[in-house]
Amino acid sequence: MAGHSEPIPMNTPEMTSTELQDATEPKEGEEVAVLHTSKGDIVLKFFPDKAPKHVESFLKLVKDKFYDGTRFHRCIPGFMIQGGDPNTKELDKSNLWGTGGPDFRLKAEFNDISHKRGILSMARSSDPDSAGSQFFIVVKDSKFLDHQYTAFGAVVKGMDVADAIVKTGDANDNGRVAPADAVEIKGAEVKTWPIKD
Repeated sequence: MAGHSEPIPMNTPEMTSTELQDATEPKEGEEVAVLHTSKGDIVLKFFPDKAPKHVESFLKLVKDKFYDGTRFHRCIPGFMIQGGDPNTKELDKSNLWGTGGPDFRLKAEFNDISHKRGILSMARSSDPDSAGSQFFIVVKDSKFLDHQYTAFGAVVKGMDVADAIVKTGDANDNGRVAPADAVEIKGAEVKTWPIKD
């Protein structure tokens, strides 16, 4: 899966800070995912009507504990945070960060969801049908990604956590995160909305 986290173009005048596009709460009984990170929790809702296979795959990976112990390895200030690479579980393999994934690939499910602040989308290589486990959350509007990456969810709670995570990346080095600074997903779980404390 070499080149899986191919650089996403980021030179665009459209990257303005706005509020989350669709901050509406999930419907009662809907499945959400909670990422318990070392900076706090991020709660994600999903759009199965727009990207059913991506939603199904992400939820299965969460339930299988695939993301537990992974780190956000690429964080570009003013743009996005990327995680989901199993190679990031090992700090001494940082040279491989961004190249790992599961043993399957997802076909693109491009849709009409715009990559506004808080949108959850899938990373991929230059092949549109190469998404696996790596995902990203945009911290500022990034409409230039629309119809090129599969948006399949959104942050319901925890954008302040994403804003903290994005600061760990080196903007001058394509968002590379030093191993010592990489924020860990200590655990991820699927819950039913509304979440009971």
